[in-house]
Amino acid sequence: MMDNLAFIWILIIGFSILMYVILDGFTLGIGILLPFLKEQERNIAMSVILPNWDGNQTWLVLGGAALYGAFPLAFSTILPILYLPLLLMVLALLFRGVAFEFHLKTKRGRKLWDGAFMLGSLSATLIQGLMLGAFVQGFEMAEPSHSLQWLTPFSLFTGCALVCGYTLLGASRLILKTQANIQAKMYLLAQFCAVLVGFCLIIASVWTYFVHPFAIQAWDKSGYIILLPFGAVLMLSGLFLTLAKRHEWLPYWLTIGIFLCSYTGFIISVWPNIVPYSITITQAAAPASSLTFMLVGAGIMLPVLLFYTWYSYHIFRGKIEQTISY
Repeated sequence: MMDNLAFIWILIIGFSILMYVILDGFTLGIGILLPFLKEQERNIAMSVILPNWDGNQTWLVLGGAALYGAFPLAFSTILPILYLPLLLMVLALLFRGVAFEFHLKTKRGRKLWDGAFMLGSLSATLIQGLMLGAFVQGFEMAEPSHSLQWLTPFSLFTGCALVCGYTLLGASRLILKTQANIQAKMYLLAQFCAVLVGFCLIIASVWTYFVHPFAIQAWDKSGYIILLPFGAVLMLSGLFLTLAKRHEWLPYWLTIGIFLCSYTGFIISVWPNIVPYSITITQAAAPASSLTFMLVGAGIMLPVLLFYTWYSYHIFRGKIEQTISY
């Protein structure tokens, strides 16, 4: 019973994080791309973000709250180690939100706030990549919590790799939602980012062998791990082909497929640990009564959030041809 409840909650947390990465990833990527756009093109790009960006970040809040309630031992262990990057990420997201609102309301200083939005997007993405790298390489429980064990060459690389990934996601989203000059620019930028993402995937896969042996042991135990690089290569090849043929829908969904392959590889690398590589999911779980009680609330909130997400994207589907605001 306890193992089943813990498994259900790790699925909820994993799904919430995945939804955040896919949905807010393209808004962060669009923010990083702003310096490549002219003023009117930046306004169109920001209009692509406007209808959904608040709701996208709800998934991050849900994942963090679920981790706190369902796995308190993991939360209390991870938070002191990652306190500084988490604080910086929250500040970057807040700074990004302020810059976005000022972009909508001001005219004289709009270029300045666009730059601030880009800086906030880049910083938040880089920090998320740093924390991703820290999870893959694992945590040293013997070290003081204030040590910078999350700041290593490997985590810096994963931070830069995530910047490339989010930028590709943002470019492919703009291809889907825009047309004319801005779309033509995004085709070229998406091709360049796809090359970078391909190199990053290769280097990350090789480097992981030298980062932590437990990750490799997890790979060896999974007989289906070979399907992930094969799937990623297949989707990356399809991405280059569809970009060359100027498809509009396929590049975005193929990019999401590449993220799914990478995300699955990350899960396999750390499984069954929630604090790599020392605390398992079962060890970190809250009492069964708490997990059951919270599951009732999750059963209500998850369908509502899923419906809201679907409905908001459904309502604002189609091309963005002119600047929108509220």
